[in-house]
Amino acid sequence: MAAPSSRSAPRLAAASVRERVPAARASANGNEANRRAEIVRLAARLFREQGFDGTTVRAIASAVGMRSGSPFYHFASKEEILFAVMEEGLRQGLARTEAVLAQHTGARERFVALMHAHFATILEDGSDFVPVMLYEWRRLPPVYRKRLIAVKDRYDALWQRVIEELAAAGLLRGDVKLARLLILGAVNFAATWFKRGGELSIDELAQASAEFFLLPAGEARLRRRGAA
Repeated sequence: MAAPSSRSAPRLAAASVRERVPAARASANGNEANRRAEIVRLAARLFREQGFDGTTVRAIASAVGMRSGSPFYHFASKEEILFAVMEEGLRQGLARTEAVLAQHTGARERFVALMHAHFATILEDGSDFVPVMLYEWRRLPPVYRKRLIAVKDRYDALWQRVIEELAAAGLLRGDVKLARLLILGAVNFAATWFKRGGELSIDELAQASAEFFLLPAGEARLRRRGAA
């Protein structure tokens, strides 16, 4: 192939610049997305440890290694950061729950898997997002709450479906909606007392909790026969 003439060199240089610009923009966008995610992650930790009112934007910026006003490049207010924290928690919880339920059949197995997924979402190291939502929900302005409710409803619907499967299989007694509220309330409260490295692992806690709520297999069979 012949070498390019001197006349074509400027055009080649311009083309090279055009090729570099999208790549540079993509890199910059990726860096900004990573920085935003880091703000959300560390804000979640601070909100959980110190509370929403006790955490300043300056403290969040310091944790991320930014200037005190830099988070406002990514978020309009501290309330918007709180919204992003809760949104991330719901997104992670919903994705994890959908994944584990797709891998299991049978009411008991699906319930145990659901317990594992939920405990992991609120108790694993770095999983501060949902606990913040549980205890700081009232601090979120109504305009942001409305944007989260649709995702929250999808998450609750998955739990409700599995609990209805348990009831149909004779593995759970009582009103299914009340059962969901009581079970989730008890499970979520573990965020206040569970200690990693303590007597129970997250997996052991999930298994024991599932068995606590479920009827024994023999009693479940009797209930199914009675219903028939």
